[in-house]
Amino acid sequence: MSDRLLYNPVCLFVVATFSLSIYSTGLSAADEWVPGIQELYRLDRLAVLKESIKVASISSYDRTGGNNDGFGGQYSFVRKEKDGLVLADLQGPGVIYRIWTPTPTDDMLEFYFDGESQPSIRVKFRELFLGRHPTFVRPLVGYGAGGFYSYVPLTYEKSCKVFIRAERLQFYQINYATYPEGTAIVGFPKQPPDEYRYHLEKARRLFDSYGSDVSSYVVPAGGSIERFSTKVRLKPSEPVKIFEIDRPGRIVGIHISPPEAFADKERGVILRAYWDGDKEPAILSPAGDFFGYAWGEPATRSLLVGTANGTDYCYFPMPFDKSARIELISEQRFAKETELEVEVLFVPVARRENEGRFYAIWRRENPTTRGRPFTFIETGGRGHLVGFIQQSQGFVSGNTYFFEGDDQTTIDGELVIHGTGSEDLYNGGWYDVSGRWDSKRSFPLSGCLGYKKHLGRTGGYRFLLGDAYSYRKSVLQTIEHAPAGNNLLNDYCAVTFLYSRNRPTCEFALPAPAQRKAIDLKRIVFATWWNIPISAFSYRNGTLTKNSEKLDSKDVRFLSFRAEGNDTFGHHFICFVCELPAAGKYKVSLDAVKGPSQGKLQLFLDEAPVGPEVDLYATERECALDEYIGTLNLAEGSNNLLFKLVGKHAESQGLGLDLTNIVCERVD
Repeated sequence: MSDRLLYNPVCLFVVATFSLSIYSTGLSAADEWVPGIQELYRLDRLAVLKESIKVASISSYDRTGGNNDGFGGQYSFVRKEKDGLVLADLQGPGVIYRIWTPTPTDDMLEFYFDGESQPSIRVKFRELFLGRHPTFVRPLVGYGAGGFYSYVPLTYEKSCKVFIRAERLQFYQINYATYPEGTAIVGFPKQPPDEYRYHLEKARRLFDSYGSDVSSYVVPAGGSIERFSTKVRLKPSEPVKIFEIDRPGRIVGIHISPPEAFADKERGVILRAYWDGDKEPAILSPAGDFFGYAWGEPATRSLLVGTANGTDYCYFPMPFDKSARIELISEQRFAKETELEVEVLFVPVARRENEGRFYAIWRRENPTTRGRPFTFIETGGRGHLVGFIQQSQGFVSGNTYFFEGDDQTTIDGELVIHGTGSEDLYNGGWYDVSGRWDSKRSFPLSGCLGYKKHLGRTGGYRFLLGDAYSYRKSVLQTIEHAPAGNNLLNDYCAVTFLYSRNRPTCEFALPAPAQRKAIDLKRIVFATWWNIPISAFSYRNGTLTKNSEKLDSKDVRFLSFRAEGNDTFGHHFICFVCELPAAGKYKVSLDAVKGPSQGKLQLFLDEAPVGPEVDLYATERECALDEYIGTLNLAEGSNNLLFKLVGKHAESQGLGLDLTNIVCERVD
C-alpha cells in the first residue's frame, strides 16, 4: 500500500510513519439497519444522507415572539385533556430522538404508542433523566449544566402521544423525525428484547467512552484502519500538510498534540481540509475553535470532538471519492515555531453514493445585526447538520442577557424547530445560576464552554446523531442574540458541522486575522451582590449577608459586611477573587452604598495600602458610584483583591461595608 503522505518542502522536517490496524466493528446480522437505537452508536453511518421526510421539534417557545418560553406555562402543551396535558401527538412512522427540560417535576409522564389505550411507558418526569427507569438508562439519559436530557430513541409505527398528568408544565423540547410510509420501524413496545438489548449495550458503551478513542465505531463493515503518524513544525505563514493521500477512502480519526499549539486568542492557526481535488476547502476554521476551544483555551470533551489527555481529537467520519488533503497554517505574526505530533486514521472504503462529504464552517458576526439573528449556516442542497460550537460575548461587562435568545431551524422553507433559550439548545438551563449553567461542563453530545458573567462570555456545543437536522433542499440555522427582537449587539462566532451531497452554497471565507481574534473587555465589573468568589474574610466578629434596598427609586442589590471590635490579626478585611482576561495595570474602583453605619475602606497588597482611604459614611443612605480605591498591576486569570476596614468616620454608628460592584479598568 502506498503511504504517499506528508512531504512538504516548506516545513523544517516531517517524519511520517504508517501502520495497519485491523478493527473489528462488531457488526452482525442484528445490525440490519433501521432508524432508532442503532443511530446512537453507528458512527460509521453518520455521513449517510437521511431518509426522513420531516425533522422537527415541539417546544414551549413563546408563540407571540416574546421571552415567555416556559416561565408561565401558557405554551407548554399541545392541548389539554382530562387529568393533564398532551406534550406531543405525533404521526408515524417516526422516532422521538431527544427530550429535554430544565424544569422536571414528579408528575407522571406517559407514552402511548400506535393507538394504545394504556401507556406502555409510565415514568415520573424527573425519573426519566436519572437512570432509574429500565427504559431510560444512563448515560443515554443524564443531567448537568442546568438541563436534563434523554437520547433514548422512542420508535412508533403509526403514532406516539406523550401525556403528563399535571395541571402545569414549564420548559420542554421534544425532537423527532418522520419517515416515509413503509419504513421498517417497529414500535417501541414491540422491539425484540434480545435484539434491542444488543444495540442498547453498544450505545451505552460508546456514550461511556466519550473523551477517549472511539474510532472503532466509525469504521464501516469490512474496513480496517491505517494509521498515519507524523511530526511537523508549524511556522508563521507557512502551510504544512498533516495528511495527503490519492486513494479513495475515509478519515475516521484525527489526533493532534499538544493542545497548547492552538491555545491562541488571535485564532491564528487555521485548519483546512480538501476532498477530491476541490480547490476550495471543505473544512475551514481556526484550529482551536474546530476542536471546541473557547476564547483561545480548550473547553470541550465530547464524543466526537474535543481535547483530552493532552490531545485534540475528532471522530467525525470524512468519506471521499479519490483524494484528501489536510493542512494547517499559522497566521500568528510573532509566534514561535511549534512542533506538533499528528495521527490521522484512514480506512480505504470510498465514499458511498448515499453519503455526503464532511464540512466545517466558521462564521463570526461582530457586531451582530440589530433586528436579525446570528446565522450559523444558510445553504441549499441536500444534507444534514450534525453539530454546533458557539461562542458568545457581550460588549458590556456583567451582562449575558443576550443568551435568552432562541435557536430556530428552517428546513426546506419551513420553520420546524424553535428553541426556548440559547443554553437550552446545548441541553443546559438557567445560565448564571450557581450549580447550573455557570461553569465549563462536558457531556457526550453537549456541554457548556464556560460562563463568565464579568467578561460577558458564554457558549456551548451540541452534536447530533439520530437527531441530525436533515434537509433535502435547503437549511437555515440561526439563533437570536437578545431575549426578543435581536436588539442587543454583541460578538457571536460558531463552527457548524455538516454533511452535504454537494458543496454548500454558503460563503466559506475567513475574515482577516485581525477580525478573528477574541476581544478582551477593558472595563470589568465584578458583581459582589451575585456570585463573585470570596477568598476569605475576617476571622472573627464579622458577618456577610446579601441584601437589596430601594434607593433613588431603584432596587439596589449589595453584599453587606458587618464587623465589630477587632479581627484576630488587626483590621477587619474581605478578599475577593477577580479573574481578568489579560495582564496589565488596572484602576480599581467601587460601586457601594454609603450610610450612617459605614466604615472607611482601603485596598491592600502585601500588607501595604495601595490607594486612598474611602470613607463610606453619609448621613442618609445613598449610592456611591466609581469610587477610586487604587491602581494595581494584575495578572491574567485570578487575582486576590484584599480590602480592609481601616476605621470609621467620627459620626459613623458602625463598621459596615455595603458593596455592589468592584470595577477593574485597564489603563495601560
